[in-house]
Amino acid sequence: MLDAYFSAPFDQDRRLQHQIQERLIEAILAGAWPTHEPLPATRVMSRMIGVSRNTISLVYERLAEDGYLVPLPRRGFFVNDKAVRDQLSLRMAPHRGTGLPEARPFDLASRLRLSYVAQENIHKPADWRRYPYPFIYGQIEPDKTSVTRWRDCVRLAGTAQHAPKWISDLVDSDDPMLVDQIIRKILPQRGFRADPNNILITVGAQNAIYLTASLFCGPGTAVAVEDPGYVDTRNLFLSMGATLLPQPVDSNGMRVTADLARAELVYITPSHQSPTNVTMSLDRRLSLMQAAEQHDLIIIEDEYEHELNFVGAQKPSVKSLDRSERVLHVGSLSKPLFPGLRLGFIAARADVIAELRALRRLMYRHPPAQDQRAMALFLAEGHYDSHIRRLRKTLAAKWRAIFRAAETYLPMCRVTQTTGGTGIWVQIPSEIDLAELQRIAQKEGVLIERGDVRFLHPTNDRNCIRLGFGAVPEDRIAPGLKQLGAIIRRLDPKARG
Repeated sequence: MLDAYFSAPFDQDRRLQHQIQERLIEAILAGAWPTHEPLPATRVMSRMIGVSRNTISLVYERLAEDGYLVPLPRRGFFVNDKAVRDQLSLRMAPHRGTGLPEARPFDLASRLRLSYVAQENIHKPADWRRYPYPFIYGQIEPDKTSVTRWRDCVRLAGTAQHAPKWISDLVDSDDPMLVDQIIRKILPQRGFRADPNNILITVGAQNAIYLTASLFCGPGTAVAVEDPGYVDTRNLFLSMGATLLPQPVDSNGMRVTADLARAELVYITPSHQSPTNVTMSLDRRLSLMQAAEQHDLIIIEDEYEHELNFVGAQKPSVKSLDRSERVLHVGSLSKPLFPGLRLGFIAARADVIAELRALRRLMYRHPPAQDQRAMALFLAEGHYDSHIRRLRKTLAAKWRAIFRAAETYLPMCRVTQTTGGTGIWVQIPSEIDLAELQRIAQKEGVLIERGDVRFLHPTNDRNCIRLGFGAVPEDRIAPGLKQLGAIIRRLDPKARG
């Protein structure tokens, strides 16, 4: 009776014990085993599904602790009939006769003020790891040393010394140890200082931008954004009814134009402009601050890759040049470490942080406190700094490799020069259809990102792609660009002629 639940092979990437436990729970709740008979003995069950007897013993004991089984001395483990009845009762409750008329689902389209699904966006294959040349942005190769050290920090956060700091609801507070580590370890490298009441922890930099936009944006709010720019932020501002003022980008970052006089809010990515990856010059940063004071602008500074410059000294953050506390500095703790971790922060003046904290409380109170404590320990023990040093070394080698390969295999394209980051911006021949290029490249194992979606207005330079190299092994960069160059030549009418 249990064979059907164990016919499928186990997932090699998950713990065997957990998978057996899940399947047994499914069988128990489905009534696949009679409650008056003991489950197969551990020896029988282990032989039936091909695992160790110890593993089965641990599973049975855990299911007994969780109330699914009842252990009887010298008789074995029996299904807990009461637990099954309770579960079935909960499952059947919504379907029992209520005397209500036939169900009439509401019309979603007529109820939506805005369809978020319909917004133009970047799409990346969920199975990107199986492609030999995944030139997609926002992913990195796993650092096994950092994974091990993070696991140690998570384990340490769960000890009696640290658990009392996170097991309770923090309401709207943050882990004071993490705030202290950000102030001591992260901000000095960005050229400014802060007090604890100037810091708010967020669920990644993306969430930090959403919070700040929610606080300052409404219908008709004029927001200056980079063009080309970050699509998610553009969609975010538009969803709040803002009016976007596209600002051109050149080799020195976003240009500071007279158009800023019409803005109320400015969003910038100065360290590595998204998507071109150019770094905003110091003169441009000073000009922006001057314009901000002149026109009473609020600046959202998204410093998602501050640490990843490979040429020259790090530029001071725009926040470090802020004399009038009008810059909201957004940082990511997880993007250069583990993109899936989702931890970030906002540094701003105290009254702004107080408002953001109250807004965050309405959304989710605070990010998971155990993750905050683990990150605090990771920073305190120097693991974050060590990780960044290793990452910079690895990415610098890839950065050099991709520019060499682009010069060799993409001579028909114009590649924007950068001083670091994890991607390059490439303008391809205007005769080539980007959608077709992306489709054929993916079919041949090369993942690329179309750049046209990142522009707000039609321009002659829309035929661009972004190549992220963080997730591509260094020895695959040149072969990948060689393959891409061959595809471009096949699609280019000039090359065919």
